[in-house]
Amino acid sequence: MSSEFSARLATGLNSFNLVLPPDAVGRLACYFNELLKWSKKVNLIAKATEPEQIIENHFIDSLTLLPLLTGAGTHLLDIGSGAGFPGLVCKAALPELAVTLVEPRGKRVSFLGHIARTLGLQGVTILTCRIENEVQLPSRQIFSHITGRAITEIGPFLLMVERFAPTGPQVICMKGPKWQEELATAAEIVSRSSYRLTKVIEHTLPFSGAKRSLLLFDSR
Repeated sequence: MSSEFSARLATGLNSFNLVLPPDAVGRLACYFNELLKWSKKVNLIAKATEPEQIIENHFIDSLTLLPLLTGAGTHLLDIGSGAGFPGLVCKAALPELAVTLVEPRGKRVSFLGHIARTLGLQGVTILTCRIENEVQLPSRQIFSHITGRAITEIGPFLLMVERFAPTGPQVICMKGPKWQEELATAAEIVSRSSYRLTKVIEHTLPFSGAKRSLLLFDSR
């Protein structure tokens, strides 16, 4: 399965002009295989998801963040990380990236820790808490980027990360084709927020043709 994973990943990433070195592809293939093993016992992803869908919907989709995560001192906060999408996947591809993963569910935290150890990743902080936990996740902590695929609505997500705004992170909302409707629904919150929408990056997933958008919010 590793060779099939590597080939499909490379084909998919090529559509975004992304090329990963062999060691990064190897780490991601190991991640994928461990995900399949653990998913037989732990609810990490939807049970009916086919391997090809996992590669596209979780791995490739997560890796579309990579062009935004370059530069010294980049530190990604991934809220509701679940099985590590997108934060731990980006870390596996880009080992110099610092990541903090916030996940309240213990079994998923165990999986995240297992992957970090198995892949030999350094600079991974895994917090078993919710985003509101000021003790484990103080407002003064500095992140360059904040994201969270598990948070479905733009407005509530911006409210969740409002307390980090003074430190100047960029907030990345990963959305589907209805992002304009969602943004309109959140218009009042956005207008009062400490963040402002500065860019929208739209793309299409390579195999399914599903539309995806990255909404970038910067501190005002």
